[in-house]
Amino acid sequence: MIYINNGDHPQTMTMELLEAAGVASKLRSSMKIIIKPNLVVARPASDGATTHPEVVEGIVQFLKECGIQNITVAEGSWVGESTSRAWDACGYTALAKRYGLQLLDTKNDPVVSQTVAGIKMPICRSVLETDYLINVPVLKAHCQTALTCCIKNLKGCIPDSEKRRFHSMGLHKPIAALSAVIKPDLHVVDSICGDLSFEEGGTPVPTQRILLGFDPVLLDTYGAALIGLDPDDIAYLQLARDHGVGRFASKDTKVVELHPERKTKNQRTGRIAQRYARFIHEESACSACYAALIYALHNGGYHGKGPIHIGQGLRGRSIEGIGVGNCAAGCTNYLPGCPPKGLDIVEFLREFS
Repeated sequence: MIYINNGDHPQTMTMELLEAAGVASKLRSSMKIIIKPNLVVARPASDGATTHPEVVEGIVQFLKECGIQNITVAEGSWVGESTSRAWDACGYTALAKRYGLQLLDTKNDPVVSQTVAGIKMPICRSVLETDYLINVPVLKAHCQTALTCCIKNLKGCIPDSEKRRFHSMGLHKPIAALSAVIKPDLHVVDSICGDLSFEEGGTPVPTQRILLGFDPVLLDTYGAALIGLDPDDIAYLQLARDHGVGRFASKDTKVVELHPERKTKNQRTGRIAQRYARFIHEESACSACYAALIYALHNGGYHGKGPIHIGQGLRGRSIEGIGVGNCAAGCTNYLPGCPPKGLDIVEFLREFS
């Protein structure tokens, strides 16, 4: 099962998701909790690369209300970046001071050797020894693996020397093996404004949503489709499934959406929106729907003659042409969904290119 929430207030959205998923029933006040965000670089979350501190704050507040005091935020930024610099730039130093949190740089953590599928790897000991591990990745694109979300975010739980070796091994096999060793108890996915094409940020696409679940493969495959990627083309997802880490999302996947009425009006995405604006006729589109179309245009392209219609302003109107989303049902040809997945839009637009 996947839970999704919408809106403009990440802290509140996160707490609502945790409540809806019944997470409190899995917790004890004596637990030692580790929260693992994505702070790959020292850039603010608005750039599309790092986890919004407000999402983590929502988790922390929820844990505190459950009586839990032993809370650590753990991360190791990518090779060449200072994790302490990322703590400061991304708002986590201030967050830790407000709530009395511990900040753990996994680059400095003792390691424990583990072997999966013939791959021996050192894992940061604290992550393996915690009582409850909460993974808080960003749903975004990656220049080498196409997608980074739940599974790839675990790469921050190994030392820098091992990160380099993962690249020498081609990333997919070791990342999948890593997911068979480190098994977070919960995944809260920051899909507020993930980057369109690059893990370092710079081309964020606002969707204003957060996802929650307990199966990382399910969340990653569902998330891949949301941003216009085919999960079958992402090797580490298939390998993780083969390791028994989780299952692929399908049409039978149960999705619980909280507050669909809070889907926010489209926020322009800078030069990315400008790049594709000539293909789009938009009238009051929600962020999630507009972002799905941007992802699709980026990943699949469009060579049709007419514009693609999208937005709430189209409701009840008959339009000659193609449309995306339920609001465009009056178009001659339209793709339903609220919002439709980016991958479905890619397939839909192929008929008109």
